[in-house]
Amino acid sequence: MTILNELALASGEITILTLLCTVLVIDLFVSQDKRIITYWLTMATLAVTALMVAFNSPESGSLIFSGSYVSDELSVLLKLVSIVSTAVVILYSRDYLIDNDLFKGEFFILVLFGLLGIMIMISANSMLVMYLGLETLALSLYALVALDRNSSIAAESAMKYFILGAIASGSLLYGISWVYGVTGSLEFNEIANAIQTNPEMNALPLWFGMAFVIVGIAFKFGAVPFHMWLPDVYEGARTPVTLFIASAPKVAAFALIFRVLFEGLGGLHAEWQGIILIVSVLSIVFGNVVAIAQTNIKRMLAYSAIGHVGFIFAGISTGTLDGYSSALFYTITYVLMATGSLGFVILLSRKGFESDQIDDFKGLSKRNPWFATIMMFILFSMAGIPPWVGFFAKLDVISAVIDAGFTGLPVLMVLASVVGAYYYLRIIWFMYFEESDQKETITSSQEVKIVMSINGLLVLLIGLFPNWLMAFCQKVIALTT
Repeated sequence: MTILNELALASGEITILTLLCTVLVIDLFVSQDKRIITYWLTMATLAVTALMVAFNSPESGSLIFSGSYVSDELSVLLKLVSIVSTAVVILYSRDYLIDNDLFKGEFFILVLFGLLGIMIMISANSMLVMYLGLETLALSLYALVALDRNSSIAAESAMKYFILGAIASGSLLYGISWVYGVTGSLEFNEIANAIQTNPEMNALPLWFGMAFVIVGIAFKFGAVPFHMWLPDVYEGARTPVTLFIASAPKVAAFALIFRVLFEGLGGLHAEWQGIILIVSVLSIVFGNVVAIAQTNIKRMLAYSAIGHVGFIFAGISTGTLDGYSSALFYTITYVLMATGSLGFVILLSRKGFESDQIDDFKGLSKRNPWFATIMMFILFSMAGIPPWVGFFAKLDVISAVIDAGFTGLPVLMVLASVVGAYYYLRIIWFMYFEESDQKETITSSQEVKIVMSINGLLVLLIGLFPNWLMAFCQKVIALTT
C-alpha cells in the first residue's frame, strides 16, 4: 500500500488535527464579543472531518503505518458516532457557555483535542498508539473539568480525576510492559498470533499483565470498583463538560476494550472472562442501587452510567460475536440517551443557576409540555421500558448472555433494571405531578429545539424499528473479525 493510500485512510485524524490547529491560531485573534466565530469554525471542523472519514472508508480492514493503525468498518462507524455526538454536545452547550461567561476558545480546542484522542484510540492496532490516544483524551478531559477557574468544586474534581487517572494510566502501562515482555510485540494482531502459536505463553506472567490492562480499561469506563472518580467529576464539572464526558469517550472506551480483549487477548478469553463478569455484576448492582439515593441529577446519571457500563461489560464477557454486537448496539444507544438527558440539564439551567437537582424538574410539563414529553421519552428509554430503544438494547445483551450459557446473570440484569426504573420514573413524576415555584416558560434557540426533539424522537423511532441498527452492528462486528 502506497503512502498516499495510507494517508487517505487516516485522513480523519489528519483533517481534525490540521483544522484544530487552524482554529487555535484564529481564536487568538478573535475578540470575546466575536467568539461565535470560533464556535462555527469548530462545527465546520467536525463536519469536514466527518466527510473525510465517510468518504475514505475502506472496502475491507486495512493495517497501515507498519501495522500500528487499523482502518475498518468498526472504526468508521465509531468515529462517525463520536463526531456527531461531539457536534451535538457543542450545540447544546453554546447558550449555557455564553450565559455563564465560559464561551471561550479553550472549551472548543480541548473538545477537539479530546475527539482527536478518541479517533486515535478507535483505530489503534498497537498498545502504544492506543495509549497515546488515551492520554490525549485524558489530558483534554482533565483541563475541561477545571474549565471554570472560579469554581473550587470544579478544581477539586479535576484534581481527583487527574490523580486517579494517573494511577490508572500507570496500571495500564505496567500491564502493557508485561504483555510486551511475554509476547514480544505491541500490535494486537501479533499479540494474538503469538498466544495462538505458542500455548506456553498462556501462563502467569501474561495473566498478570492482562489483569493490569483490564484495571486501566475499567477505570476509563468508570466500572466498579474503579468508579470512584465518576460521580465527583460528573457533579463538579460544568454541565457541558459532563455532557462531553458522558458521550463520545464511551465510544472510545468500547473501542479500547474490543481492540485489547478481543483482537489482542482473545486467546485468553477463558482467563479474562471471569474478571469482566465480576466487574459487570458489581457495576450493575452498585450503580442502580446507589443511584436511588441521589438528589443531584448529575450524580444520579453518573451512577446510572455505571449500571449501563455493567450491561456493556456483560455483553463483552460472552466472547461471542452476538455479545460484541449487542455491546456495540448498547454503547451507541447509551450515547444517544446520555446526550439527551444531560442536554436537558443544560436546557433548564440559566445564568447564575445550575439546574442540577432533581427537584428542578418539578412542573416541567406545565412550563414546556413538548420538552417534558421529549425528556420523558429519554427517561423511559434509559429505564428500559418498551417500545423505547433502551429496552431493546438491554434485551439484546440479555439474549447474548443467555445464549452464552449464563443463567444467574440475566436474572440479576432484569432485577437491576426494575430497580433502576424507579429513579428514572421519579423524575417523570416530578415533571408531571409536582408543582414548581418557577413559572417562567423554558425557551431555547430554534436549532437546539430541533436537535433536542430529534434526539428524543430517535430513542422512540429506533425502538419501534430496532432490527436495522442491530443487524448493522452485527454486520460491522462480523466484518471486523
